[in-house]
Amino acid sequence: MRIIPAIDLKAGACVRLFKGDFDQTTQYSSDPAAIGRRFSALHVRDLHIVDLDGARTGKQENRAIVAEIARESGLAVQLGGGIRNRAVVAQWLDHGVSRCVLGSVAIKEPDTVKPWIAEFGAERIVLALDVKIDDNGLPILTTHGWTQSAGVSLWDCLDQYADAGIRHVLCTDVARDGAMTGPNFSLYQDILERYPTLALQASGGVRHADDLQKLQQLGLPAAITGRALLDGAISDTEVASFRQNA
Repeated sequence: MRIIPAIDLKAGACVRLFKGDFDQTTQYSSDPAAIGRRFSALHVRDLHIVDLDGARTGKQENRAIVAEIARESGLAVQLGGGIRNRAVVAQWLDHGVSRCVLGSVAIKEPDTVKPWIAEFGAERIVLALDVKIDDNGLPILTTHGWTQSAGVSLWDCLDQYADAGIRHVLCTDVARDGAMTGPNFSLYQDILERYPTLALQASGGVRHADDLQKLQQLGLPAAITGRALLDGAISDTEVASFRQNA
C-alpha cells in the first residue's frame, strides 16, 4: 500500500481542518514548501495537496505555493481544490502536477468530466468523492470544500463513471477528517467490494500505523495521511515499512 502525505493549504499556510470545518483550523507551518521537503525525505513517491481556499471559491488561490512545493519536493503531486474546468486541468498537468483531483465538478457535471478522463488519461485524473454518512447509513457526497450536500450518493456517482474508465478515486468520510478517530473502514470495504478494480485512496481519520496496517489488510491500494505525520504519530520507519511491503 502506498502512503501519500497530505498538505492542506489555507491563506498560504499548511493547516488541518477539524471535520472539514473551515472555522476549526490548526496551522502547522507558514512555510508549506518546508513541509513538502520534509515529506520528500520519507519513503514515499507521492504527495497530496489540497488548496482549501480554491475548494471554496473555485479559484486557484495558492498557485505559486503549489508550484513551489511541487518543484522543491520532487514528489509526484496530485492536486485538488477548485479545479473545475478543462483549461485548469491542462495547465496544471503541463506545469509539474502528476494528477488533478476533481471534486465538485466531477459530482455535479459528470458528462463534462468524462471526456477529460479520455483526453488526459485515467492515470492523471483522481475523483475526490467526499461523503457524510446520513441517518440511514448512506454515504452522501459533499461539494465546495465539504460545505454543501450534493444530494447524490457515492454509489450513484461511481456507477455514472463506471463506463468512463476512471481508475483513481479518493474518498473521505468528512466526519473522520482531522478528528483522529480512525478511518471509516467499513466504507472502504464496501467500496472495494462493489468496485474492485478501483485504485482507491483512503483519506481521513488515520491516527497511527495500526490504522494503516488495517487499511492494507483490507486491500486498499493507497492511504492519505496528514495530521498523523505532522504530529509525529507515524514515524519515518513506519512509513518505510509500507513502502517495502507495497
